[in-house]
Amino acid sequence: MAIENVKEALDTLKNNGIRMTPQRHAILTYLFQTKSHPTADEIYKALEKEYPSMSVATVYNNLRVFREAGLVQELSFGDDSSRFEANSSIHYHVVCRECGHIEDFFYPCLTDLEKLAAKRTGFTIESHRVELYGLCASCQEKGNV
Repeated sequence: MAIENVKEALDTLKNNGIRMTPQRHAILTYLFQTKSHPTADEIYKALEKEYPSMSVATVYNNLRVFREAGLVQELSFGDDSSRFEANSSIHYHVVCRECGHIEDFFYPCLTDLEKLAAKRTGFTIESHRVELYGLCASCQEKGNV
């Protein structure tokens, strides 16, 4: 079941016996409101003024809880930082090779590709991930071609 919003995510946590804290609620809300695919450090910096007692470790620990509960995805795009998103709908990513900006790209699920891969390799395909790389509009304007 895809989690569509913060309320559904909160219900999922409650049903799994996970206690809700103000910091946990803030991190979850931030993830559902952003489209930026933030790192844990970026989440911390965005929330530190409102939650000065929150540590980076708190953010990492909550992201782990959210990932294990199926509320967020942990993504890696070739750099050393994990990025997180709460968007569980079927989509792909377009990544700027210059500045690292990431955009969601919505396209029908590539089930034909999964079936073909399974047929040709004998694998049982469980999922797939598509990333497209290029230059974002901002980097193109700056002449980073």
